[in-house]
Order: sequence, then structure tokens, then C-alpha cells
Amino acid sequence: MAEDSASVSKTQRTFQDDTLTFQDDLLAPCLGSPYPSFYTEPVTVLRFPPLFPGELVLERCELELEANGRDHHTADLCRDRLVVRRGQSFWLTLYFEGRGYEASVDTLTFTVTTGPVPSQEACTQARFPLSEVEEQGTWAATVVDQQEGVLWLRVSSPANAPVGLYNMTLDTSTGYQGSSFMLGHFVLLFNAWCPADAVYLESEEERREYVLMQQGFIYQGSAKFINSVPWNFGQFEDGVLDACLTLLDVNPKFLKNASKDCSRRSRPVYVGRVVSAMVNCNDDKGVLEGRWDNNYMDGISPMFWSGSVDILRRWKDFGCQRVKYGQCWVFAAVGCTVLRCLGIPSRVVTNYNSAHDKNSNLLIEYFRNEFGEIQGKSEMIWNFHCWVESWMTRPDLQPGYEGWQALDPTPQEISEGTYCCGPVPVRAIKEGDLTPKYDAPFVFAEVNADVVDWIQQEDGSMHKSVNHSLIVGQKISTKRVGRDEREDITHTYKYPEGSAEEREAFTRANHLNKLVEKEELELAMRIRVAEGMSMGSDFDVFTHISNNTAEERTCSLLLCARTVSYNGVLGPECGTEHLPDLFLEPFSEKNVPLRILYEKYCDCLTESNLIKVRALLIEPASNNYVLAERDLYLENPEIKIRILGEPKQNRKLVAEVSLRNPLTVRLLGCVFTVEGAGLTQEHKSVEVADPVEAGEEVKVRVDLLPQFVGRHKLVVNFDSDRLKSVKGFRNVIIGPP
Repeated sequence: MAEDSASVSKTQRTFQDDTLTFQDDLLAPCLGSPYPSFYTEPVTVLRFPPLFPGELVLERCELELEANGRDHHTADLCRDRLVVRRGQSFWLTLYFEGRGYEASVDTLTFTVTTGPVPSQEACTQARFPLSEVEEQGTWAATVVDQQEGVLWLRVSSPANAPVGLYNMTLDTSTGYQGSSFMLGHFVLLFNAWCPADAVYLESEEERREYVLMQQGFIYQGSAKFINSVPWNFGQFEDGVLDACLTLLDVNPKFLKNASKDCSRRSRPVYVGRVVSAMVNCNDDKGVLEGRWDNNYMDGISPMFWSGSVDILRRWKDFGCQRVKYGQCWVFAAVGCTVLRCLGIPSRVVTNYNSAHDKNSNLLIEYFRNEFGEIQGKSEMIWNFHCWVESWMTRPDLQPGYEGWQALDPTPQEISEGTYCCGPVPVRAIKEGDLTPKYDAPFVFAEVNADVVDWIQQEDGSMHKSVNHSLIVGQKISTKRVGRDEREDITHTYKYPEGSAEEREAFTRANHLNKLVEKEELELAMRIRVAEGMSMGSDFDVFTHISNNTAEERTCSLLLCARTVSYNGVLGPECGTEHLPDLFLEPFSEKNVPLRILYEKYCDCLTESNLIKVRALLIEPASNNYVLAERDLYLENPEIKIRILGEPKQNRKLVAEVSLRNPLTVRLLGCVFTVEGAGLTQEHKSVEVADPVEAGEEVKVRVDLLPQFVGRHKLVVNFDSDRLKSVKGFRNVIIGPP
């Protein structure tokens, strides 16, 4: 019997009486990183009676990785395992030993399972026979062709099957004899190409951008100077899918009730909410720890990262230990990587002047002293804030709320007991409907909150000031489909300011503050900037004041410039000016300059490169206060990238990377770091041993080995003691070998 079994299959078999135990050694190399034990433990099958020569015996199963990867847009994931998308059939080839399959004699039954406690009731187990006709909307297997001992099959999955890692087994029976065989493992993803899937996108160009594109941009800076930062999402890079599956399997809902959690993975709304919670580590074994105090000595500065791959690999490889540190764009980018990897169309969006409303009253109140400085724990307006949008239907909501949904992995406020946010329909935010799940009031405030400034007078009373320079929710930005350009999507969140539709939306949101008509300003003020606001330079800013009355006005003007983090936390002063007697002639305009010197801001500028300029105009006679603010972004020097050699697949390529020191001081500890999906296996760092003097150019070379044909982005980061987190990129088109 033992000799006979050795010739039957390459799958290990050990007989103990009437019990057959087998371990899938043949397919073990396809597993990649270790999976949970419930997928890899040996399976024991009872056999009655023992094996005999007339029985149908499976020699091996070919998972057809190349063909399935091509058909399912998962070629980059199918190098060593089967990854397919739900609602779409995939290929299998069965090789039998001794004799082939005979439909009149043999019965073949397939079983697929996912999760540690699969069941048909939870839709985590399905058992289905080989059929003659391919069925839609269910698990099914059909014969495509047959030749001697070979059987070519197509296996179909329903478009609402739970995503995740599956086992697939085959039961054969001939008369009263039967056997069980492990066919292998496969990963099932959401399918934006399938009209029946909840994440279906009609546009092929959008599917390629929001599911398949591994590089992109994240927008930072300020509303008046938007800075595009290249980012390597790398959702198909080695180890990323394993990290995403692990993320699902260590989330608290899985640990509490694995069967229920795996069953709910059929819904992108549920999966999106789990990802939103698990990208931060505030409540669980999540990926990233947030930090905003500019003290990152025991970790890595959020500004350093230029891609998601290294972050997810670190988290997975070190036993799901939190990675230090992230801020909003890092949380959003990692969330986007995970969602794209799982098949949900997603993109990172940036909202400028983003309100953080703690008490859900849709109002941000600043309390200031007589100099205009914020006092106490006022609610904040972030210079910019990033989150994720994901495309999906919302069967749990009224019709019309399908499409883009806002998801925010940055831990800000608790939602249903957990630090997560969304998904909430972007359409609901625009219409002022705050009733849909999840967290609509918080997201609505981020783009629409009112701002009130209260200034304390000498007698302790509070005076409401006028500040028309700050409008919440501006220049909401994302990468344009198929192009390295910014797309403004503000109109998807808001009707035009002051329009009738906007007023109706705010009425529905009970945001009555917005319904007050804005009074005609007698005194108006705004801050203008000069050219040449680059890192290391001295520059001027101007306060532009208008007297719109027929009377002369006597005022005092306070000007102050302070460094600031992107989330609104102020640093030290780097420029001040006080004009106690400022005379404004009737119907006149006046410009007051403020000089900002590098020597004043060089030691206190954060890695956000932001300076906030505040002007407070006080007219004592009428007890009138006018406030204006503006955030200035200091532009970093350009990183130049040259590609040396002919870009061909699997052929060594050299990237020459250079940067000129724009500062008046030398740079120490200079490091270039490069990465790019399809160009490098991992990020590479090159240290520069010598100091880089003022005005001097520093240049290094990095070896690349492109793995895939097509268009890729090489993303570069430069760091030093005085100049940090400078980003650059270059598109590289790789040809066939």
C-alpha cells in the first residue's frame, strides 16, 4: 500500500490504518511569507475503503499563474502564488495519473474555504461539483478541454465573496471509492473590472490609476503654494500583500469573532473601515504611530518616508510592532496602498485649511490675546490634511450615495469606540446631509466649518474680530488620472462659496452661522508675498490694507511671523513689526513690509517648511479688530536625476542623483534614499562622507535592476543636518530585454 501511494502523487501521504494525512509540499513555495497556521497545518481525511488501482488519482494541479495573473490584472502578485479577483473565472489544470477523468464514471467536487472557522452560513465555505455550464454569481467549476489525463478547468467565484486567503480542495469519487486532494491556496481580491462587484469602476483609465498605479503624488505646502510630493505606493511589491492580509487577521474584530469578521470581508464598506482603524496603532496592533512634536529621535521622521512599502514591511517583519512615525499624509498613503492592494479603487486627497472640529458644532473658535496670539486649547485648523477616497456602492444608505467615500486613517477622534473615520459619501458632504454613516459631521466640518476669532481686550472682555483671509476647505487636491498633474476636486465636496446651493446645504447641516450675510468691510487687509521664497533665502512679505470709507482712520498694526507645523502648531517668532500709529487716508491702500531673514528661521523651521504670518489691525476709536493670516511655504532645491544606460528589463541601470546646497552654511550627514516599484527591490540609501559647502553640488550614483517593462517612477529623498526631506522623482520607461 505504501509503495502504491508513493507512485500516486507528488503530494506527501502517510497511511495510518484507514486515515490519510497529507501536507501540500508541492505548493508550499507558492505561499510566500508564512500564513496563519490554520492554512498550512496538515489535513487529515478519512478514507473508506483504501486506495485501489481503478480509482481516479490526481498527480498534480497547475494554478496557471501567468495566465491568471494576466487575466486578473495581478501579474505582479502572481509570481509565486495565485491571486485572482472575485466575480471572474480563473484557470486550473488537473493532471491525473493512470487514467483520465470520465464524466460518466467519476464525480469531482471542489471545496473552497477562507478563515479559521469556515462555514457555508457565513459564506466562508463553498462546496460545488464540476458542471457542464459555467454559472454566474456563484462558485462553480466547468471543463474547458480534456486530453488523456489532463483536464483544463475554469473556476468562477461570486462577485460578493469575502476577500482573503482561500484553501481549495478536490474530492473525487468513483463508485464507492473516493479521495481528497489539496489543490492549493489562492488570494481573492475585490474586482473593479466586474460590473456585479461593489467596487466596479466603469472607466478603464480610472481602474488603472486607482487600482493598478503604484506611484503617485501627495500634495502638501499651502493653499497659495501647493507642493507635489512623489510617493511610491508599491501595492504589488514583495511582502505588501502578505502585510495586508496580516493586517486583516490581527484587527480586533477578527480576534473577537473570526467567523463574523471573515464573512464581512465581502463588503468594501466594512473592509475600508477596518483598514482606516488598522493603519494607526491607537487601539490595536496597527501599523503607524503618529507624532507631531518634531521629536523623532527614537524613530523616523514622517517627512522622511517616500513610500508605503518599507513601512508595511517593517510592520510585518517585526511582528506587527508599530512603526514610528507617521503624520496625516503617511497614514493616508499607507491606507491607499492597502486598499489598492485589496482591490478597492482608492486615491489620496489633500484639503487645505482643514478644520479639526472636536465638539461637532461645525464652528472653530480661536481665543487670542491682545497681540492676536492664540491662547489655551483652541480647536485647530490644519494648514493641510490628507485622507483617502475609495470607490464603492453604499447599499446601507439611500440611493445616490455610491461613488467616492472619504476614509481617514489619521487618529483624530473616536468613531464607535475606535480611532477611525469613514467611509462617508462625498456626495453627502456636498449636500450637507450629516445623517449617513460614518462620521459625516466630522468630515463636513473639515471642509466647511465656520471660523470665529475672539480677541481679549485690556479689561478682559472678548471682542469678535473680522478675519476674511481664512476660508476652511480650499484647493482639495488629488493626482489627475493618467497624468503627473494635480486635479482640483473641491467642487465634489462643496458648492461655490455663497451660492444658493451652498446655502441650502448649510441649512440641511444646521450650520446657521453660514447664513449670516457678510457685512461690507470698512477696513480690509490681506497678506501678499514677494518672489523668491525658497529655503535659505531672505524675503519680504507685505500687509496690504484698504480703507474703503471717506474718513481718515488711525490704527495700530501688529505684524508677526512664526514657524508653524502643517497641523497649525506654532513655533518661535522669526520676524515682527509694530506700527502704533498707522494713518489710513480716505479710499486709500497701503502696503507695510515685513522682512523675514534666514538666520531667524533656520533653527526653528519644521520639516513642513512653513511660516505663518499674522497681521492684526486695531482701530481704537471704533473698537474695531481686523485679522489676516497667511501660511508661507519655503520651496526646497531641485533634485536632479539622470538615467545612465539603456533602460531594459533585467539589465543593470544607474541613476545619477544630485542636489545643490542652497544655504549659506555647509551640510553635514547628507544621505540620498531612492525607491521605486519595479525599479528597486527595496529602498537604497547612499551616504555622503564629506560636508557639502554652501553653493556646492553633491552627486551620487545608485544601481538599479528594473524587473518590469513599462513606465515607473524613481522617487528620491535627501536628508542632512540643515536641509531635510527634500523630494524628487523621475519617470523611467523600461523596455523589453
